[in-house]
Amino acid sequence: MSPSNSSAKTTTNMDLCHVEVQLTPEADVDFTEAADAVCRGLGMFQVAVEIPSVHKFTGTSSGGNTSQLSTHLLQHLNNELRTQIELVRFTDDTHTLTHTNPHTHFQAHAYQLYSDTALDLHHLTEDDEHEHDNDQLSTEKAASVLDLPSTATDGLWDTLVYDEAIKHNLLQYINTTLRFSAHDIDPRVIAWNRIVLLHGPPGTGKTSLAQALAHKLSIRLNTLYVSGRLVEINAHSLFSKWFSESGKLVHALFEMINRLCDDDAVFVTLLIDEVESLTGARQAAVNGNEPSDAIRVVNALLTQIDKLKQRKNVLIIATSNITAAIDDAFVDRADIQQYIGNPSTKAIEVILGSCLAELFEKNLLIDDNTSLNTIAVLCKKKDVSGRFLRKLPLLAFAHTKTELPTKKLIIDAMKTCIENK
Repeated sequence: MSPSNSSAKTTTNMDLCHVEVQLTPEADVDFTEAADAVCRGLGMFQVAVEIPSVHKFTGTSSGGNTSQLSTHLLQHLNNELRTQIELVRFTDDTHTLTHTNPHTHFQAHAYQLYSDTALDLHHLTEDDEHEHDNDQLSTEKAASVLDLPSTATDGLWDTLVYDEAIKHNLLQYINTTLRFSAHDIDPRVIAWNRIVLLHGPPGTGKTSLAQALAHKLSIRLNTLYVSGRLVEINAHSLFSKWFSESGKLVHALFEMINRLCDDDAVFVTLLIDEVESLTGARQAAVNGNEPSDAIRVVNALLTQIDKLKQRKNVLIIATSNITAAIDDAFVDRADIQQYIGNPSTKAIEVILGSCLAELFEKNLLIDDNTSLNTIAVLCKKKDVSGRFLRKLPLLAFAHTKTELPTKKLIIDAMKTCIENK
């Protein structure tokens, strides 16, 4: 896959609209040419486009959400290209634009999706020199690797709903680090480590946000990197089993990760889940509940992270469910410490609305325009998580025992499910 990106001109975020051009799996077209062609077509389109929106194509006519824009682009793209475009997605990171306008500048990114198969890190980097250590890492399934952009993470970004501009701020942070890298800013003068810490209660979407960010970056950064890779480590399983091996296995793990990062054409996102387990290890060792070797394991990890963060093509994201238990040594290294809490009433309405829209689109629901406000207020009162909200329509649908329920019936069933929770 070759990198591609097209932009009308340098512009401010206030009038910038990103256009993600997803090509079909069979497409054999230069990514840059595809992005440029879409931008040219958009430049001749005078009707405002709703943002965010996704426009699907069938090659001869627009499918899914048929729109003037889809029809227009099909008319202005050559026959070969339009049959190779799967969909076009419009996004405004600042959420200040609801529709495009004559002052909107488009920045296009063309890409193809990899399959959703995550591989074990051991099998990607095995060699004879580290065979013993690698075999133990393989037994523990130390880390998985997913090539990006992937069908497994496609669309995940759009399902994450926050009141604050959390997603935009994270993208802005990455853009800043890239500018610092391009200008060779000395991290000893201005401290920046390429480390993000996402913390908050369980079920709020921290891991999903990390995965979605890695996916989004693999698309947005494809002028600099051919593709991306997501390497996921579960810190809890790592440190609950390997104390007796000191830092040797941690070192072996990061040796493999470093070999993946040797390819400067690939942007690597390292996701460390449940990083609070590091604190548990250190505190238990200090209290005498674990051997001193546990401290060496934690120190080995921090040392390896310090080495890895020097690479320009690496971003480290850590998640934690227990805010107060995060190791101070790790917190000090994080450039951003972003709290992810349970959704607000407004966010709950958006999440449940998207769920019911999916049921309606698939002919499993009759939309009678019943308001979601009451159920959203109840959910907020119960302080439910985003994870539970995504399950709620399933529970409610099963509760109705009706083949084709109305929206009101589903909402009433949701209330019952929440009260019985």
